[in-house]
Amino acid sequence: MYHYQFVGMHFFWWAFWLMLIIPFFFVATPVRRRTARLYREDPLGILQRRYAAGEITTAEYEDRKSRIERDMRDPKLRPLTPDASARNATA
Repeated sequence: MYHYQFVGMHFFWWAFWLMLIIPFFFVATPVRRRTARLYREDPLGILQRRYAAGEITTAEYEDRKSRIERDMRDPKLRPLTPDASARNATA
């Protein structure tokens, strides 16, 4: 007899929790990979920033810069960018 009186309240209780939880997942999601690529620094940029901040010496800077440039010329060691991965997929 009283069963149908509580069905409506039960529905609103579930709706309340869903309205509370679903926005949390929209706010708490990590940055998408496409967006994260825009903020990622390249190795030379990191090296230049560390040299400018005085964290490394001129000799260390020149040594690491030459190694990074050498590695960037080698296609096996070069990091894949979105354009490079598309070219490698068609090759």
